[in-house]
Amino acid sequence: MVWQGKFITAKRRGRWEYVGRARNIRAAVILAVEDGHVILIEQYRVPMGRRCIELPAGLIGDDAESADENPLEAAGRELEEETGYRAANLEDAGTFYSSPGMVSESFTLVRARGLEKVGAGGGVAGEDITVHRVELGSLGTFIDAARERGCGIDVRVMGLLLAHGHL
Repeated sequence: MVWQGKFITAKRRGRWEYVGRARNIRAAVILAVEDGHVILIEQYRVPMGRRCIELPAGLIGDDAESADENPLEAAGRELEEETGYRAANLEDAGTFYSSPGMVSESFTLVRARGLEKVGAGGGVAGEDITVHRVELGSLGTFIDAARERGCGIDVRVMGLLLAHGHL
């Protein structure tokens, strides 16, 4: 270990340098596609210095109250907190790795079904999340417009673009 902060660890193995989450913190990423629409969020991201279009997501085990939380519980909590939607069903779709050449972090992809709008969303204080319910048929146009406004696009959105013929 080269350095460890509250949430991030920088490590070296031989000549290879990489980062990961500290204290076994994990993430849950929510794929909420229903009725021909996907729920995306837009949020300012400090490392990029700009707003980013992403799938809703959140950390698991980042504080004492959530140390034993499972990915489905975290996903349900984060979906409602960030987007204002509650899912009747949450399904574990597997573990994925964000950028395995640089980051050891993994995330659990959670499929959300049976969505019901129960609040405004927007996240917790300071997150300033904008919720977008985007028709899958116009996802490419939506992403192009977001890029034009200067938004970064999370790599996980690429899978949706590919699956729906936009790439």
